[in-house]
Amino acid sequence: MDTTGTLDEALHRLHGSGPERLGRLTNHAPMAVEALARHGQAQAVHRWLDLYTRKLEEFPPGVEPVTAANWRLALGDPRRAADWIDYFRRETAERPWRDVLAQWWPRLLPGMYGGSTHPAIRVGHAVRTLLTGEDTGPRLTELAHGLGYWAARHHPVADLSPLPGAESAAAALDAVRPIAARDGGFPARLGRVRRLPVWADTVTDPHEARRRLTELVRAATHRYATHGHGEETMLVHAATAPNAVLRTLPALPHALWVPSLRAAWTASAAVTAMYAPDAPVACAPPSTLIPEEVFERALAHGDEHVIKLTDTALDIGDAPALAAALRSVELSEPLA
Repeated sequence: MDTTGTLDEALHRLHGSGPERLGRLTNHAPMAVEALARHGQAQAVHRWLDLYTRKLEEFPPGVEPVTAANWRLALGDPRRAADWIDYFRRETAERPWRDVLAQWWPRLLPGMYGGSTHPAIRVGHAVRTLLTGEDTGPRLTELAHGLGYWAARHHPVADLSPLPGAESAAAALDAVRPIAARDGGFPARLGRVRRLPVWADTVTDPHEARRRLTELVRAATHRYATHGHGEETMLVHAATAPNAVLRTLPALPHALWVPSLRAAWTASAAVTAMYAPDAPVACAPPSTLIPEEVFERALAHGDEHVIKLTDTALDIGDAPALAAALRSVELSEPLA
């Protein structure tokens, strides 16, 4: 973990910016700089931010304070992002952050599909930092931003019909049926997801839930190498969304691990249904590169989704995962 103070500097720099731009596109910078610092690239953080700054907008104005009495009315209202972030700033200043997270995780989890799953992913990066380092002001504020963004973009998926699944996560992802009309953005496509395969639905033990979630992250990451050309950016989230949930589990009560697995599966399978290509392509794992070299390639490329997928691939660490990271470098447009 970064001990230079660079990550805190970057987060402080970013907290004057809003969670989105153009009313719908996510600010990925906090997630990307956390990944850079995590993998020994703190010296590149501010240089990368200088390039990404053009994608940032000022922090939005508030509407009305969110309180313990009115929060249900504000849930899922993107106009209230500033109100929600301010609410969680107060909460994390007054209470231990784990208590705040444990209280709000079951409230937010059913709506992890809003904002193209980015709010949940941002929370996963923030929690990883807090679990492995000091509870500094910028890091607590980053958790508040992530939770607030999630609350503002809270969007459940309901009325899903079960389809036959499979025992392994990889086979279950293969069983996902693409939606019929694959045009429009994430919200439009998500509204067309009606049926998903059943997977791990009988799991009741928290530790088994964590094992199966780890399996899902590995399978979704491996799958990107052969299926990422279906949509090189959006299919990243089939892996990074469940990995954000996996990263958060150690900070949560065991009672929340099984529902977390189920929500993560729905997210990964839904993204797969929305963007899967008509057919896979062959992709050979690298023969000589080590993880550090793969991450350096992701940094040189610069795209925020490439950096985040590579971060997830390094969590897994095997050759097929590294192949997926290199495939994202090949498919994606570099940060100019």
